[in-house]
Amino acid sequence: MLELICKRLLLAIPTLFLVSIMVFSLQKLLPGDPVLAMAGEERDPAVIAQLREQYHLNDPLPTQYLYWLGNALRGDLGTSLRTQEPVTALIASKLPVTLELSLLAMIVALVVGISMGIIAAVRKNSWVDHTTNFVALSGISVPHFWLGILLILLFSVHLQWLPASGYVSLSESLSQNLKTLLLPALVLGTGLAATLMRHTRASMIAVLKADYIRTARAKGLLPNKVILKHAFRNALVPVITLTTLLFGELLGGAVLTEQVFTLPGFGKMIVDAVFNRDYAVVQGVVLVVAIGFLLLNLLADVLYVLINPKMRG
Repeated sequence: MLELICKRLLLAIPTLFLVSIMVFSLQKLLPGDPVLAMAGEERDPAVIAQLREQYHLNDPLPTQYLYWLGNALRGDLGTSLRTQEPVTALIASKLPVTLELSLLAMIVALVVGISMGIIAAVRKNSWVDHTTNFVALSGISVPHFWLGILLILLFSVHLQWLPASGYVSLSESLSQNLKTLLLPALVLGTGLAATLMRHTRASMIAVLKADYIRTARAKGLLPNKVILKHAFRNALVPVITLTTLLFGELLGGAVLTEQVFTLPGFGKMIVDAVFNRDYAVVQGVVLVVAIGFLLLNLLADVLYVLINPKMRG
């Protein structure tokens, strides 16, 4: 297992190198001049010249990239142009909110989506299968912001069970923290559950047709044991791949949900940085999301081996 992890980490190095070049290039591709934004309204030529010298903007692009990469390797992703805070500190304050929201949404999606997918595969072409497919199609089709508004009207305005917006950290109150994240987690989880249900159903149907499943049934094994121990375990590989990809998308894709529920998360920070041309924050966010995807792919590889040791090597 350790050898597998080391191999995957070594393969990730060239990928991270290419990602770092793309992230650095963002600053050159985005419109506007960050130095003019930092210089203020007066735009004193002396101040502009000093800033260009300070940030090595007069140097050739390869030299600028090496300066930026060296700082990034030390954990210094620059300073926000808008708030003058270190980008690393901003990410550290916003990322836990989105991580917790993503984890809760994935729990909802896994519990609902996988169970519905298994039931639909076992009851293929029955009314149960048609009902779950209809529910899954509805979950994929309904926009997150619209579902969020409906849940706010029902659970916050009419029933007054949950807060409509805001965020309370875990350190302040566990119960209030879960209350503030429950509705947005349900909104995100329903769409993910629909996608997981469709893939779980397709994977289970393919596995249930295999010869070893017919052999297991011929031996007289209990139906639940055949489905859960033999079929579901082998159907998990594509589901794991999809789950890691969906979780990675949540890190930077929960923007609308965070806006609707006024959550101070990672997605909202990305939107604000783009609109404010806060280049350092955009670069830092893209780099962190890319590293997150690589780590999730590594986790998927480890889970493959744990579920099916034959895939080792």
